[in-house]
Amino acid sequence: MNKKELILDVAIDLFAKEGFEKTPVSAICERAGVSKGLVFHHFKNKNVLLRAIFIRTTEMIGNIGKPHEKVRDPKERLAALIEAILSSMSEHRKLYKFNLNVMLQPATREILSDLINERNSMLFDTTDDIFKRISEDNSKTLTHVFVSEINGIALNYLYFYDDFPLEEIRKQLINKYK
Repeated sequence: MNKKELILDVAIDLFAKEGFEKTPVSAICERAGVSKGLVFHHFKNKNVLLRAIFIRTTEMIGNIGKPHEKVRDPKERLAALIEAILSSMSEHRKLYKFNLNVMLQPATREILSDLINERNSMLFDTTDDIFKRISEDNSKTLTHVFVSEINGIALNYLYFYDDFPLEEIRKQLINKYK
């Protein structure tokens, strides 16, 4: 792992545990075993570091649905997307929790507002394309419902329940949209 990736990984961990505002760059440097100069060589300031983490996660999320884009049947494609989103959420739980946290905090939301809007548009457009193929008449409404369901699942899984039945929810959601 190169130093830039190490800095990103350490920052994700510390921001997730301590919060963005409560984590000084010096703590990142100490944990990563790098100088402040090296951190600032890669990232102009702590806000740029936060944006880099968010961009990295957005790229990961954007790649979730890529393998399933070639699935022709829209209901199968939606089922594959649900599988991919929930699997990724489970596999990268800490990263998703961190991302949800920074999107909901006013100070970090302001730093990331353009990136949050881009990510939301990406998810909405991908899902709307599927729902247009299922039902042209109300695709926007179905898309809003679906995105709200995914967001609600994420919130409950990541924050509210240690024993959240993600696997059962996945099955139920797929059945709902068959």
